[in-house]
Formats: sequence, structure tokens, C-alpha cells
Amino acid sequence: MIIMTFDTHESVKKLKAIGFTEEQAETQTKIIADLVEEPLSPKRDFKEIEVALHRDMKNLAATLQNEIQQLTNDLTIRLGSMMVVTFMVVVALVKLL
Repeated sequence: MIIMTFDTHESVKKLKAIGFTEEQAETQTKIIADLVEEPLSPKRDFKEIEVALHRDMKNLAATLQNEIQQLTNDLTIRLGSMMVVTFMVVVALVKLL
């Protein structure tokens, strides 16, 4: 874990030295201190990413399952058609002979 320190008193002094008013220097320093001290929450970010990935994977799995089912149906129809045509050809050949 990285620990950052920010000397607010020194910051106010430096800002006042370059022409900031007391109020401006304190406000600016407070903003910077809040940013420095704000805890980062990568766990929350990772959790959001995990939830999004899980949702996307479920959607992809459902899409793939639907496509596989459609291909299975198409192949079943084609195989059935080929069997019917083959049977008709065999019957025609038997009648001719």
C-alpha cells in the first residue's frame, strides 16, 4: 500500500507567498488534500468489471447456444432431405431394373 503525505500548512504558506489570499490558499490546499487523501477503491472498480464481464459472457453463451441450435436444426433438415432423395433414387432404380 502506498502512503502519500501532504503538508497542508506548507502548501498554504507557498500559495500565500505567490499572491494567493488566505482564503484562496486554504481552499486550494483543501481541494488538493482531499484528492491526495481520497482512498482509491480498485476493488470496487474490479467488481464492476467482473459483473460486466460476467453479464457479457452470459449473453455470449446464450447467443452461441442459439446459433448452435439453429445449425443443428438446419443440418437435421438437410440430412432428412438427403435421405428422402436417396430413398427416391433407390426406388426409381429398382423399378427400372
